[in-house]
Order: sequence, then structure tokens, then C-alpha cells
Amino acid sequence: MSLITELILNADSEARYPAPKEIRIFQDFLKTGERRIRIAKTLAENEQRIVQNGSARFWERCPNTPSNSGNERKTASCQRDQGWYVRLIAYSILAGSERPLEEIGTFGIKEMYNNLEIPIRNIAECMRCLKEEAMSLMSEEDGAEVAPYFDLIINSLS
Repeated sequence: MSLITELILNADSEARYPAPKEIRIFQDFLKTGERRIRIAKTLAENEQRIVQNGSARFWERCPNTPSNSGNERKTASCQRDQGWYVRLIAYSILAGSERPLEEIGTFGIKEMYNNLEIPIRNIAECMRCLKEEAMSLMSEEDGAEVAPYFDLIINSLS
């Protein structure tokens, strides 16, 4: 759900027009639209690079892991999931809200990886590596916009 949808639904649930503070939030959302689109586009155009280089960085730090076992199916599955998280972050940036990431990507994340018998600390470290790679492609300002979304994933694994 986008920030704008949230504002409208909140006002509608109370049968009122958006308050001046909510209108300012809407205006700020519109002002940052080009930047959010640019960041999402950077993530989309570089997803494969982020995943490939992030994985290589992760394997340097954690060489003994299922994604680096020589089993191509496991490696492809892990990298598919990594790309999925990069995409969810792009959705959240476009929406101006953590909700897409929270609702789609972090709900039950620990349980899922525990059930797959993948060490949670490995997933968290992998996300740190993806974050580092993504941020290396962006300006400091754009990186500051992206970092909290990766941190949300990492913190949900704690």
C-alpha cells in the first residue's frame, strides 16, 4: 500500500477530508517522486549485478553455505530470493512506505528460513552484502533512502 493510499484510507475511515498535515505529506510525496522512480529504476536495472556481486561478497565472508555448495539449483534458488527482496525494496521505495516489504517480504521470514534449515545469521549477512552492493551504485542521498529498507529485512531476522 502506498503512502497516499494510507492517507486516503485513514481519512475515509473517519469520514473526513485529509487534514492539512496529511496534505503536506502528500505534497512531499509528490516532490520526491522523480527521486523514488530513479532509485527504483537503478535497483531494477542492476538487480542481477546487485545479486551476483552481493553473493560473491557474502561467499567471501561465509564460504561454507548452501548457496555456495556447488549445487547449482540451491545457488539459483538463493539468488532468486535475493532478487525478490531487491524488487520488494523497489516497490516500497515507489510506494513511499515500508508496508509492501513488511506485508510481502518480512512476515514469517525467520520461520521460512528456519524451516528450510538455512541459518538466519547467513540470510542477515547476505542482506548486508546486497545492501552494500546496492548502495555502491547510488549517491549518498539515494543510498540513505535505500538503506532503511534493507535494514528492515535485516532487523526482521533478529
